[in-house]
Amino acid sequence: MTMISRATAVGALAGLALGTGVAGAEVSDGVVKIGVLTDMAATYSDLSGRGSVIGAEMAVADFGDMVAGAPIEIISADHQNKADIASAIAREWMDVEKVDVIVGLVTSSVALAVQGLGKEKNVITINSGAASTRLTGSDCARTGFHWAYDTYAMAAGTGRAVVQEGGDTWFFITVDYAFGHSLQGDTAAVVEEEGGTVLGSIMHPFPSSDFSSYLLQAQASGAKIIGLANAGSDTQNAIRQANEFGITMAGQSLAGMLMFITDIHSLGLATAQGLYLTTGFYWDFDDESRAFAARFEALKGAKPTMIQAGVYSSVSHYLKSVAHAGTDDTDAVIDAMYAVPVSDVFARNAKILPNGRMSHDMYLVQVKAPDESEGPWDYFHVRREIPGDDAFLTVEASGCTDLR
Repeated sequence: MTMISRATAVGALAGLALGTGVAGAEVSDGVVKIGVLTDMAATYSDLSGRGSVIGAEMAVADFGDMVAGAPIEIISADHQNKADIASAIAREWMDVEKVDVIVGLVTSSVALAVQGLGKEKNVITINSGAASTRLTGSDCARTGFHWAYDTYAMAAGTGRAVVQEGGDTWFFITVDYAFGHSLQGDTAAVVEEEGGTVLGSIMHPFPSSDFSSYLLQAQASGAKIIGLANAGSDTQNAIRQANEFGITMAGQSLAGMLMFITDIHSLGLATAQGLYLTTGFYWDFDDESRAFAARFEALKGAKPTMIQAGVYSSVSHYLKSVAHAGTDDTDAVIDAMYAVPVSDVFARNAKILPNGRMSHDMYLVQVKAPDESEGPWDYFHVRREIPGDDAFLTVEASGCTDLR
């Protein structure tokens, strides 16, 4: 296990932190401990990584250094996108470190494993990084919460918009693990619901650097849309190579089914212009989001992704719930998480559904052309607001049986 950081967070709003809490004696071990478990150095490090730790630290700093009369501590680690490593870290955190909540959890295989462990050990997990709908569906857990987005939301946004724009035949290039399977399945269902057709698909290993053979098969399919059911550097590599092969110049279009502002920054507007994507956060929404993003950028050197903003939101809500409950007892905090309104710079028109899915507004955006951008990180036109009730599966459709 690689421990990246350990810090006691200190902030300026200690009065808020006291909330309705009664005393530090109500907090186990005299400290509220938050573990941030994420990809620090590999495929998903730009969109999560150290930025997720910063998001958690900002939430604690905004809340204050005390909650329910006890100090707040953050620890973090790199799970290396491997479920076995993540499970070993999470088990040590739960059994030895007495962590009260684990957040972040980018990579669906990791999130599913850690959420299952949290259910077994009655420890809260709040996923803001992984996408599989299994987290609030077949593998849901009373102790598990899914915060920022999921594959259904990506399909309901990007997939539906692309078909409605005339992209009615698809071929998928899909990363071969739980996230990719879920993203392809959800998007294919939306494509067909909108009257489109899926002509085929091919799986690639995680991670991948050479997409040439996959792109050639997609090109040969004749599909109007090549759907990239992957994320991070996998998506970036596929888009760059598709441009090198002249695939888009020949008339086919790419749909990045899960993309982040950091991907657009890496690709550049000249390469990414015109792409549609779905996001739960954009730094340039309003004065509140711009102020939050400026603080984040001062610490990270980049604007926050929806995962990093989602970690901020999830930690903020967790701390409000501990304050409301006056304890870090798991059952009491879970009750409080449902009782306390969800509202912050990330969570708009938000509510937590009985399967742990945090439903909130999502946004369909389109990448600007270079001459439309007014400066660094000015990358998106916001084309459509997607209400949470439309962006996420209903509880009944999710298949979850471990409901609140």
